[in-house]
Amino acid sequence: MARIAGVNIPDNKRIEISLTYIYGIGRSTSNKILDKLAINKDKRAKDLTNQEINQLRDEIEKKYRVEGELKHIIKMNIKRLKEIGSYRGSRHQKGLPARGQRTKTNTRTVRGNVRRTMGSGRRPAAEKT
Repeated sequence: MARIAGVNIPDNKRIEISLTYIYGIGRSTSNKILDKLAINKDKRAKDLTNQEINQLRDEIEKKYRVEGELKHIIKMNIKRLKEIGSYRGSRHQKGLPARGQRTKTNTRTVRGNVRRTMGSGRRPAAEKT
């Protein structure tokens, strides 16, 4: 099992998909990296040579912000928004959508699936004996 940027890459998936397990790398970035290093996208992660794994590791760690560094940058950006008192910062503090989505319905993912209306999410009554 290859380890790149502190993440274990799954062996049985194509390398194009395996790289997306790293936080900060999606499909398009994965394809760019593989094209640059001339690695076949259809190759499985377990079939990579040590040289190819080392090339991938060097490329990702030197040229891309991934994992902890990227999470830290995002956290600092949100903290800055809160400190300057912007609208987006206040939405982050309250745990509500920050990009203009409606909140009367459809904010369950942001709020953590909280159901606040009468009867919603209620368990069925016990059976009669």
